[in-house]
Amino acid sequence: MPKHCEYELRRTKFLKTLPKESIAIISSASEHLRNGDSYYPYRQNSDFYYLTGFKEPEAVAVFIPGRKEGEFILFCRARDPEKETWDGIRAGQEGAREIYGADQSFPFESLNQHMPLFLENRRHLYYAIGQDMRFNKRILSWLSTVKKQVRKGITAPQEFANVEKIIHAMRLRKTTAEITLMRKAGQISAKAHCAAMAACKPGLYEYELEAEIQAIFTKNGSRSPAYNHIIGAGRNTCVLHYTDNQTQIQDGDMVLIDAGAEYAHYAADITRTFPANGRFTPEQRAVYEAVLTTQLAVIKTIRPGLSWHELQRTSEVVMTEELLRLGLLQGQLDTLIQTGAYQKFYMHRIGHWLGMDVHDAGSYRDDQGQWQTLEPGMVFTVEPGIYIPAHTDGVAEKWWNIGVRIEDDILVTENGAEILSAGVPKTVIEIEALMAGNQ
Repeated sequence: MPKHCEYELRRTKFLKTLPKESIAIISSASEHLRNGDSYYPYRQNSDFYYLTGFKEPEAVAVFIPGRKEGEFILFCRARDPEKETWDGIRAGQEGAREIYGADQSFPFESLNQHMPLFLENRRHLYYAIGQDMRFNKRILSWLSTVKKQVRKGITAPQEFANVEKIIHAMRLRKTTAEITLMRKAGQISAKAHCAAMAACKPGLYEYELEAEIQAIFTKNGSRSPAYNHIIGAGRNTCVLHYTDNQTQIQDGDMVLIDAGAEYAHYAADITRTFPANGRFTPEQRAVYEAVLTTQLAVIKTIRPGLSWHELQRTSEVVMTEELLRLGLLQGQLDTLIQTGAYQKFYMHRIGHWLGMDVHDAGSYRDDQGQWQTLEPGMVFTVEPGIYIPAHTDGVAEKWWNIGVRIEDDILVTENGAEILSAGVPKTVIEIEALMAGNQ
């Protein structure tokens, strides 16, 4: 997209939401020193990147609607040949304007000089309140400078609002360009899951499957995962956020892989569970099909206008029915649902928004407390699960250490839903067929 036109469209929309006499200030993510000579891999703040496409640290974006000199000002590092020899080329002020579409650009070091001037006589100030306390303190210092000029007839902003509310509402509804990137992230992740499933066999270590996944990510243009890989075998399948990935996989284990690529700053989030030896035991298959039945039932309901809470409600009803069928719950269906008895085995929500972050921006309720209704362009996960750790009260030993989660990435369309992660098999027959060639 020439000159980042996608970001320009976002900025135009964002500026239109700001009232007159307002200013919005958004800071880049900070660099974090790993040791005396290196930093942790840098990832830009998602809100900042969403509006600018700018990847460098030490940057601040300022938006002032109606300003005749320009509405988008970008502070960033100045060009420095000596430092660029060590760390790579910087955009500098010229690049900020020519490549990233800033109306004006100033060196990052000049923030204290310029920002009080930009704040003068602005009534509304939008920023990420409480997100970065160090940067919030800088904003307060600029406000203090402006307030000292009250006798000159200069006023400081009197009304403060969280800029995240505006940006996150925008991010909740994906554009065509964003959906294209998310499809790609889903395709890369699906390919990696298939490779890990095909490579799995008893005797491998969990981290060896992690290596299979990361290799596919990297070869296909994803330089990092969207979140830490979860590769759990046996009892580790029952640890929801297990990330040690150090255990040797045993014959008879179930293996749960929760892994998603980040591609061009957009995340995938996929989970599959399968038998290490390629063949489900009767108990493993029964639990697996209970989870799959729940997931398919939820996905079938998805359409524009559906309440977010209805997704959760459907999962609770179907999951309780399945747990009753398995004999893991006993009693009356309505009573079990009302008391939340399913939470003994299914203790998390049905899913979450997905986008630039794996748990993406966007509210689940509106300002009146009503549940969000689905609209075309929204993307989220559907991920029911059943987890039965060893020694679970009232559960026979044959069910112990079976943990199953099935997760897909769903795009709401005009007519229903598109599964962005459809490239990974998830029926018992498909999984056993894929794994048969390596056993």
